[in-house]
Amino acid sequence: MAESLVPGEVPVSLNEARSWLRLGATIDDAVVAGLVRAATSVCEAFVGQWLIVRAGEDILPLAPGGVIQPGARPVVGIDAVDLLLPDGGTVALAAGDYRTAIGRDGTARVTIDDPRGAERACVAYRAGIAEGANDIPEAIRQGILRMTQHLHDARDGAGAAPPAAIAALWQPWRRLTLGGGQ
Repeated sequence: MAESLVPGEVPVSLNEARSWLRLGATIDDAVVAGLVRAATSVCEAFVGQWLIVRAGEDILPLAPGGVIQPGARPVVGIDAVDLLLPDGGTVALAAGDYRTAIGRDGTARVTIDDPRGAERACVAYRAGIAEGANDIPEAIRQGILRMTQHLHDARDGAGAAPPAAIAALWQPWRRLTLGGGQ
């Protein structure tokens, strides 16, 4: 499972969400900020991609041939690869000790030339659709605002399903895989 090393910027500001919800200044700021983060997480899970570029790290088993594939998408760069040795030690690999390939769909593949007996590796990378909140497509941002509103309205336990408009806004950016692949 991909793990973000930093919480990440959200694509919708607190003021923007508060305005969308028609709330006055500083009313329920902590609640609204939490709802925006939750809506952003729901969006990332739905589209299968991180929205704003942030650092991530995965500890993965080495497949035959020394191959590992980070779980987050779209990967924009591999920063480091460390081998996790059976005796508990680690070996930091130089850039020439592994090859990387990043597909058009944002999936990354790292091939370690000499795994040195390691069965697992730690890969540090950066992944995300956009460099900053202003670079996120407006349809995604509108979906996050609508999901924030839905979560706000349902905070007292009202169990209505999210509006279909949210899925329609996010659908063009949805990336799915078949089977157990990343």
